[in-house]
Amino acid sequence: MPDTPIRSEAEIAVGGGDLLGAMDLFGFAGALGSVLTRAGPSGAARRARSLLVELARIAADRSDIVPAPRDWRFKNRAWQDNPVFRRLARSYLAWAEAVLGLVDDADLDWRTDERARFVLHNVTAACAPTNAFLLNPDALERAFETGGRSVLRGWRNVGRDVLHNHGLPRTVDRGAFELGRNLAATPGAVVFKSEVCELIQYTPTTDVVWETPVVVVPPQINKYYVMDLSPGRSFIAYALERGFQTYAVSWRNPTRDHGDWDLDTYVGALHDAVTAAAEICSSASANIVGVCAGGLTTASLLGHLATLGDELVRSATFAVTQIDYSVPSMIGMFSSPRIVRNSARMSALSGSLNGSSLEAMFAALRPNDLIWNYWVNNNLLGEDPSAFDVLAWNADSTALPAALHQSFLRVYLQNGLALGEASVLGSPVDLGKVECDTLVVAGRTDHLVPWRACYANCGLFGGPTEFVLTSSGHIQSLVNPPGSARMTVTTGADTDGGADEWLAEAKETPGVWWERWADWQACRAGQERPAPRSLGSRANPAGAPAPGDYVLNR
Repeated sequence: MPDTPIRSEAEIAVGGGDLLGAMDLFGFAGALGSVLTRAGPSGAARRARSLLVELARIAADRSDIVPAPRDWRFKNRAWQDNPVFRRLARSYLAWAEAVLGLVDDADLDWRTDERARFVLHNVTAACAPTNAFLLNPDALERAFETGGRSVLRGWRNVGRDVLHNHGLPRTVDRGAFELGRNLAATPGAVVFKSEVCELIQYTPTTDVVWETPVVVVPPQINKYYVMDLSPGRSFIAYALERGFQTYAVSWRNPTRDHGDWDLDTYVGALHDAVTAAAEICSSASANIVGVCAGGLTTASLLGHLATLGDELVRSATFAVTQIDYSVPSMIGMFSSPRIVRNSARMSALSGSLNGSSLEAMFAALRPNDLIWNYWVNNNLLGEDPSAFDVLAWNADSTALPAALHQSFLRVYLQNGLALGEASVLGSPVDLGKVECDTLVVAGRTDHLVPWRACYANCGLFGGPTEFVLTSSGHIQSLVNPPGSARMTVTTGADTDGGADEWLAEAKETPGVWWERWADWQACRAGQERPAPRSLGSRANPAGAPAPGDYVLNR
């Protein structure tokens, strides 16, 4: 699907659209309007009557409404034992259920449904009584216990967030981490560097290694080291332990000057990096692990190589990656033509999509856990956020060049890649022609990329595909080291049927996908050979030590 020119703001407003379409950039107002229209006055009245009946039951203390077992907001015993707090919690839960119930009554298409739920879920989350100091028993108890010092610390935190975090509550104590020391600390060196990315080669930790290298491809919207977190939680360190010659791509954090970097720019840079890894290892090919949106770049490269008949990539792993956006997902709710046009216009005007804006949008997908949890902890309880490696990585956001953002919108969200309508580096892309082996990994509780959306990848490629379902969510699926007694993987031999049909026949066993991946990858890694004594090669010499320079760009 070739890119089309960005239409002007006036064209968006009056050409094929309307003024509301130009103002309602993400279709949220339109989605709420659809809820009210489809539910109708009778539906709203029915919900209102049910709510009034329930509120009367709550006032008489005869309601059966209780918070969900995992709802952290109402864990304090006062929400159950104190008659005022008990009625307050139940009244709030009844109201929130009535508001979100309007979406159920509207029977919308899945994209409009997701957008309406996104807005109303954020509204109801913001209105929770636990977000107000005087209505939060934990905050009141803490103020009493500390003689009011928690209140002063909370106001200090609010001021800090306004000045240094765009008003959002901090999620992590980033001062506890230092890149190269306790994050992104696996030893290695930069062996290839272009204007767009660095390629890091890691020092082998075994005497014998597999000949075909493994190249980890991260998303462009985050730093690469989600796969190289603190010691014991690093996929890259684990791959080294299993004897793989391991490399990672580290994307440069772009500025406004790089606004013209598009999908071709990044696919070309990835091609050069993978070629360098193969050259260093004296291998004809390389294996790729595409992570989240990095999997989209990987799939684009595979399609391009297939068109050329180039066998540079021997196998590809796609971790929590959605390629087919016809399958319902939270990201897919933004895939309407109008929203795509409006989003493209926004990034075109600024030259890039700011990293803090992306961080705020992803936080709003789970407002209770990623916004209000920290609002309560930092500002009402007066606590500092904890030191957690995943959250430190998540807060280390990057920007997206305007041209790449527009490529994402048009090539991916409008499903050009899955439909075979995309063009990359001047060649049409048909994933059905990709014949290398692929492994698709998904998280059962992933809120961002539902596992069924990942499963749809299995029907896109022409070569053999295996599917692995982990028992965790989006980031937890990536950070999946061995040793957890609670983790499981679900596997099945056949991926020709539908997702639910596959699940019915699949087998769940204790373990993590890192182990499953390593066994699968070893069968596609060539012969064993002595580990190299030094990094790099004559053509691609070792340069700056890992984690390189680009990861330090803010």
